[in-house]
Amino acid sequence: MKLSRIAKIASLALAFGLVLSATPAQATDLQGSGASFPALLIEGCKAGFANSTDHSYTYASSSSGTGQSNSDKSIGDFWMSDGAYTASTKRASLIHIPLVAAPIAILHNLPSKKTLNLSASTIAGIFGGSITMWNDPAIVADNNGTYDRITYKLDRNGNPVKDAQGSPVILKTRTMKARYTLPEKKIGVVYRSDSSGTTENFTNYLSKSAPSIWKKAKNKVFKDSFPGDINDMSNLGRVVGAASSTGVSQLAGKTRYSITYAEVNYATANKLKIANVVNSAGASVAPDSTGVGAFLASSTQNANGYLTYDYTTKEKGAYPLGIVSYLLADSKYPDAARAKAVKEYATYILSTKCSKDVGAALGFSVIDGELLKKSLAQVAKIG
Repeated sequence: MKLSRIAKIASLALAFGLVLSATPAQATDLQGSGASFPALLIEGCKAGFANSTDHSYTYASSSSGTGQSNSDKSIGDFWMSDGAYTASTKRASLIHIPLVAAPIAILHNLPSKKTLNLSASTIAGIFGGSITMWNDPAIVADNNGTYDRITYKLDRNGNPVKDAQGSPVILKTRTMKARYTLPEKKIGVVYRSDSSGTTENFTNYLSKSAPSIWKKAKNKVFKDSFPGDINDMSNLGRVVGAASSTGVSQLAGKTRYSITYAEVNYATANKLKIANVVNSAGASVAPDSTGVGAFLASSTQNANGYLTYDYTTKEKGAYPLGIVSYLLADSKYPDAARAKAVKEYATYILSTKCSKDVGAALGFSVIDGELLKKSLAQVAKIG
């Protein structure tokens, strides 16, 4: 008899010694902080975690940089970061756990309801300042041609089923024609002004996918990765910053003909449209859980839990701006009861009760398969 998805999670958790206790010996109020990227999911799963464990938590959403800094100072009990924390100040007992998966979306404020297609080189040109008009030939070319759209065989969590070689199983490939008349308007670029793991991942994608345009290395601070002079007269008033995903999406929502990068779930509230990204295989892919699952399937993970993304993957349905947000936790908490509560928190966020039942509606992807096994193995190290 086949095990249900929940039963599989439970069996994996048991294998790593991770059990969600309905009546813990000591109820603990955990304090967390860090990346804004996973904040909606963490907040959405708060009640379910409390009901399942009798523990509770409070999460202060700000930025990955704040989470990393707070982990150095042991402010709180757990921390979230959208990028691997490798600074010299990181203590040896701090571990990384891929906890939340989702796409970084390109959000824009164009009046048309048509789907905007953007290639890596065009995105790099727009955010790097070399493309300043919506009717630039590069954007026109991206939106007047043909693209493949991929339909995968999906599992019950919405992730692509893999064949014996580990490749996602494609059910259908459709060729779509793109026809979009772009306005002769200046592009308003809105970037994250704070230290951000989202920005670090976004600039990493640009530097790896369009190195001839985005010539600087990734950075948590957008200004420090910007390939030109962000204070040049041509950028003043046109390229502007705002703190947090909430800040950039709200500013873009108020600014016609603007563009920014943030989580998918910020689009609706701010009346922004979501662009498709043209990947290395030449396919136009939407930022959804299926595309993220196909992209993460090509990533590799080291012993510390860090993922290395393959931005040049030729997997046709891969959305190349998929990321994971890491839980930073300690393998040597001074309080055993608090360590146990953090372990139960991580296990619950990874469970389908949170990642699927809550996360799907918010635009998050379910971590499953081999990546889930590796995440639970990391969780088991919390102590």
